[in-house]
Amino acid sequence: MLEFASVKLSAQDASWMAQALRLAERGLFSVRPNPAVGCVIVNDGNVVGKGWHIRAGEPHAEVYALRAAGAQAGGATVYVTLEPCSHHGRTPPCCDALIAAGVARVVVAMQDPNPQVAGRGLARLRNAGIDVSVGLMADSARALNPGFLSRVERNRPFVRVKVAASLDGRTALSNGQSKWITGEAARADVQRLRARSGAVLTGVDTVLIDDPLLTVRLPEFELFQPLRVVLDSRLRSSVDAKLFASDGRVLVVTCQVLIDEGQQAVKIALLQAKGVEVIGVPCVDGRIDLETLLFVLAQDYCINDLMVEAGATLAGAFVQQQLFDELWWYGASCVMGNEARSGLIMSTPVAMSDVPRLTLIEQRQLGVDWRLRFKP
Repeated sequence: MLEFASVKLSAQDASWMAQALRLAERGLFSVRPNPAVGCVIVNDGNVVGKGWHIRAGEPHAEVYALRAAGAQAGGATVYVTLEPCSHHGRTPPCCDALIAAGVARVVVAMQDPNPQVAGRGLARLRNAGIDVSVGLMADSARALNPGFLSRVERNRPFVRVKVAASLDGRTALSNGQSKWITGEAARADVQRLRARSGAVLTGVDTVLIDDPLLTVRLPEFELFQPLRVVLDSRLRSSVDAKLFASDGRVLVVTCQVLIDEGQQAVKIALLQAKGVEVIGVPCVDGRIDLETLLFVLAQDYCINDLMVEAGATLAGAFVQQQLFDELWWYGASCVMGNEARSGLIMSTPVAMSDVPRLTLIEQRQLGVDWRLRFKP
């Protein structure tokens, strides 16, 4: 038997919760900025209802599962991957729906860190006489929503820095050519990562040199377009860039002093006329303060997961400043020579003890290439 918070839970309980976690995964691309949540309702050893949160603003996982269970929810056990909500947002409180359905027991993987919930849903269920257990497969539940948890607990998104490089660590030839370092399988994987991200961030140099769209172009994921963020401290971007002419939201971030002093007012107006939002944040030595930027993206734009898809200087800044949570390194089966452009530009340590060390957490072959996933 497993034991959590002095409540004994069986292997069968773990099996039902594992099913709820698998259901939650179905919402990973569509629920932002909400967390992905799954729910399974069991009565007399049989699954009578199941559901997952499909899209922000629509019913939560518990409601879908209760609808499927109908009258069989009475006296049942509910397995849910995150504490049922207790507040009125865009949908009514889920704990009220569970109480009204007459469920006997609720097994929750993890408490919701959102201050609007944070134990209140559990308390309301217990006050209604429902047996509540918390903590079953909590680590798996946390791993499901790293972005949501990062935004709520740390006031910043979960940051994934993506680099596609040759075996000798190069991302482009000396003349700037970089299409295509990796093969189709690796590029499709990048598209899926974009689709899962609330925002994709790049720098002005990438916009000027590559003129990218940064959109999701896989047919099955085209509905899940991220906010595209361009860091442009001096507003050097061309208003004719493809990025600004495409559908979807684009945010240009520049130095606050530039806006305060009324510089580049004409260009700002032209960008705004194209539907582009322009904001200012503090700069340090002429460069946008990345730590402040992350706070703004989390607080003002509710970004859970941020993908950094930028040149070597900006990507290197996130790594050097330890403002990343994962480094996604796509290794291509080619070599490009010592004059080709580096994957990360960072200041050179003076001693081996100063060299940043990363931990490999996953490696996967993608066609002829490899994806290596590291954490700090």
